[in-house]
Amino acid sequence: MTKLTNLLTFLGLIGILLLFAACGETKTATESETPTDTTATTTTEPVEDKSARPSPPAVATANVGGATVTIDYSSPAVKGRTVWGDLVPYGEVWRTGANEATTFTADKNVTVNGKALPAGKYGLFSIPQENGNWTIIFNSVADQWGAYEYDAAKDVLRVDAKSRALPESAERLKFDLAADGKVTLSWEKLAVDFTVAAGS
Repeated sequence: MTKLTNLLTFLGLIGILLLFAACGETKTATESETPTDTTATTTTEPVEDKSARPSPPAVATANVGGATVTIDYSSPAVKGRTVWGDLVPYGEVWRTGANEATTFTADKNVTVNGKALPAGKYGLFSIPQENGNWTIIFNSVADQWGAYEYDAAKDVLRVDAKSRALPESAERLKFDLAADGKVTLSWEKLAVDFTVAAGS
């Protein structure tokens, strides 16, 4: 009888231990299913350092008759290449720079070579010519890459601009914007001028 009692006591103890162990496992499993960090993780693309590009960004800005005018562009280099008529073909729409299309922004109405241009941001394109005037184009789609998706139907204004020879070759494309509104694009041995003035 004593052996039986001892055996039953022993089995009872094992049963209690197994019960506690099972409860512990259930709790652990439940806890492991509950997330401890509810913070959302997001991955972001690295920001490009545009200044490291072969054709780095540049800006020309001036206050012209009370209007702030800004030209944002990328500045390619000649690098021993033939620019006009080769790298930049004659008679075709050009982004007037490199990389993204050059943009022209005016915070007030202006005129360009005497023609009205409403305040806004525009894609600044051009059509170079070997002889005769260039065409300067202000397109309503400002943010685009190059002139690959250029749409003439979205032109807001086109003006003629005279080209002239430079006394010295300019290695990098550059826009100069004077306070009197004269805009000069110079690159290699060529310059093109047009004039911005306050509008109404």
